[in-house]
Amino acid sequence: MLRNSYKLVSQIRPIYLTPIQKLSSTNTSKTDGTDGTNLINNEKKDISKAMKAYLERATEHNEFMKQQNYEFQIGKRHLANMMGEDPEHFTQDDVDEAIRYLFPSGLYEKKARPMMKPPEEVFPQRKAAEFDETGRPFHFLFYTGRPNFYKLLYDIVEHINQTYKFEDAMIRKNKVSDPQLAIDTTGYQWLDKSQLETKLVETITDREYDNFVTAIERLVSLPYSYKCIDFVRNYQKALISQTKSMEIPELKYDEQGRGYITVYECLRKKSRGHVTIRSPGSGVITVNNKDLSYFHDLQSREQLLFPLIFTNMLNKVDIEAHVEGGGPSGQAGAIRWGLAMGLRSFVEPEMIEKMRLAGLLQRDFRTRERKKPGQAGARKKFTWKKR
Repeated sequence: MLRNSYKLVSQIRPIYLTPIQKLSSTNTSKTDGTDGTNLINNEKKDISKAMKAYLERATEHNEFMKQQNYEFQIGKRHLANMMGEDPEHFTQDDVDEAIRYLFPSGLYEKKARPMMKPPEEVFPQRKAAEFDETGRPFHFLFYTGRPNFYKLLYDIVEHINQTYKFEDAMIRKNKVSDPQLAIDTTGYQWLDKSQLETKLVETITDREYDNFVTAIERLVSLPYSYKCIDFVRNYQKALISQTKSMEIPELKYDEQGRGYITVYECLRKKSRGHVTIRSPGSGVITVNNKDLSYFHDLQSREQLLFPLIFTNMLNKVDIEAHVEGGGPSGQAGAIRWGLAMGLRSFVEPEMIEKMRLAGLLQRDFRTRERKKPGQAGARKKFTWKKR
């Protein structure tokens, strides 16, 4: 009797059920009712309203960008056919050159000129989903309202702490940092507020932008900040490339072997002239075959001498200027611009960048505003009298 029962028990093997099998078994036992409900459907959590609204906006934006990209590709192919080029190898530089050739514009404001850019550059970027289907945020700084910006500040502080640790380790080894390896910010400037907002895809206040600049400048001031130069360069904008893109004319030489350069079409208001610079010289300045006393007011004389003083070329070159039209202010401004453009051929490349930053190489297009009918002047109004 006991032996037979032992054989019966030994033949029984344990049965292990997976969670899905357990759930299905419970469902089969509970779906015998008349309602026919399923526990699997009941346990699936619904999508939150925020996630549903985001998915609708994302779908609408994707469809819009898809349509815009399709129209851009068609327009680029038509433009390539008009220029007689291969549409498959028609780059964005070719598109810009074709636009300048087919639609020449004399507008000074670049944003007002005709252009044809990819939709990704024209329309602003949109944030990706910041929370899952249940509404749980992905980012640990989500509730700050600006997670990308505060994550940036957090990364800056992390780099500062790592730099301090590396500096302490070097001090214990009696080593000093090489000053030549320090981050050189010459020719660079920090991204402005609008550019930083575009990069972060967030809007920030002026005070928050000042906090960003203060924090990253503190990082750059550390002796071992070159360890994180790649991180710093992501938030800097190069300025030296604009100077390199400017074509500097080569010097010509006269019979005496002196180098000279002549700048034509020097314009300011209604004044027009040309300037010739010769080097080496003794500092002789002639304006319309007269000396500097051609200008009676001191302001016009200071305007003319400012490029020479800024570049330390005073009394080192001779200047011959011929100008006509306009008044003393316009004539002095025209000579100043031509003198600054000509001095680029006589100074070092580093000085050219300083001249550009000082505004010496920028044309001043301002002119006198015209008088409007029914008014006493451009902005001045007649005195209004009731009777």
